[in-house]
Amino acid sequence: MKKVKIGVVGTGHLGSLHVKMLKNIENAELVGVYDSSYEKSETCAREQGVKNFARETDLFAGCEAVCIAVTTTAHYEVASRALAAGLDVFIEKPMTATIEEGEKLVALAKRNGRLIQVGHIERFNPAILAVEGYNLDPKFIQTDRLAQFNPRGTDVAVVLDLMIHDIDIILSLVKSEVVKIDASGIPVVSPTSDIANCRIEFANGAVAVVTASRISQKKMRKMRLFQKDNYITLDFITGTTEIYRLISPGDTSIAAFSFGTIGVGDNAKSVIYEQAEAPKINALEYELSLFIKAVAMRQPPVVSGEDGLKALKVAHQISEKIEESIRKISQSESR
Repeated sequence: MKKVKIGVVGTGHLGSLHVKMLKNIENAELVGVYDSSYEKSETCAREQGVKNFARETDLFAGCEAVCIAVTTTAHYEVASRALAAGLDVFIEKPMTATIEEGEKLVALAKRNGRLIQVGHIERFNPAILAVEGYNLDPKFIQTDRLAQFNPRGTDVAVVLDLMIHDIDIILSLVKSEVVKIDASGIPVVSPTSDIANCRIEFANGAVAVVTASRISQKKMRKMRLFQKDNYITLDFITGTTEIYRLISPGDTSIAAFSFGTIGVGDNAKSVIYEQAEAPKINALEYELSLFIKAVAMRQPPVVSGEDGLKALKVAHQISEKIEESIRKISQSESR
């Protein structure tokens, strides 16, 4: 596989991590970095031993692809310039601030024959990768993504900052259309919602209950999947996955710890527990390595622009429901 010449736009906390990871990827040739703050990119370039570009166009001229790690509100402008310059783009989540911007980027990429990969990093979390070989058909999903307050993500509401991770995973697991969304949330320390909860119903009967908070005392990033004869719990912080299953008594094809048997006669089932084997990887490095492979091989990215847009649309529907509920509360209080 050929080396891919790639640059990084945006050298804040996340952009600097991109630079560090790209240096470890064998088939990535890191051309350099650019940031609208020259001092910031100069610091990153000096620390990582890469070239700093004073102009975005100069960086683009030497690249085949670019990673975009600027603020969400600037995603569209930077990505559209990169696509127009003939580059494939990796865009951190959420892909854009608005649905219209996302639709324009997807159309521009298609028109120019370019690739978009959206940085939904939890798709590459060991906890998710551990169940890739399992037959997943969840009918009820519960997620809790709680974080301590960090001003870095408050340019957007918690739905676009944190919850969108779980929205993307849920949409990738439930192969059905969203038919109903109920949601509520409130701003606490920022102008936008800092806590949010929603219920998503799908055409196939599946339901997801999703909670996100960025003002919690303790961190939590867990997802629980319920399907026929299976309960699966994923911990995105530890990267571990635990599975509880019902199997026919005497089935020795699965090596797992048994909790005994429930039911009698033909209805008897054995309750077993296993911890799925998770790969020992750095999720960001693995995510970027797959983007490099997609660029080099001209194959669809794992998380495409269309995937990112789909998650963005659901996130905006949730945000609209939250704004609606906040307006109702304000109207009730003013009476």
